[in-house]
Amino acid sequence: MATNSTPKKPAAPDVAEESTDIVTQPAPAARPPAIAAPVGPAVSPLAAPVTVTLSHHHEIDGTAYVPGAEILVAPEYAERLRAQGYVQP
Repeated sequence: MATNSTPKKPAAPDVAEESTDIVTQPAPAARPPAIAAPVGPAVSPLAAPVTVTLSHHHEIDGTAYVPGAEILVAPEYAERLRAQGYVQP
């Protein structure tokens, strides 16, 4: 009688035996936290950075910000964002 020298693979787990625990993720925060470091163009040493709240999606330096995000920017950059409609009044 011939014998098979190939090792036998373990049986696949039965789907019915898998855990039925429900995994939930925490709900996203209603408003993203403020950014501690200024973003965008460099802030002049003579001017203090200002905090603005974005009214639209905006990407600065490769980072995407959602509406309602509060970011710290140079005063000149804040004026440009206001003129373009990215900042809430």
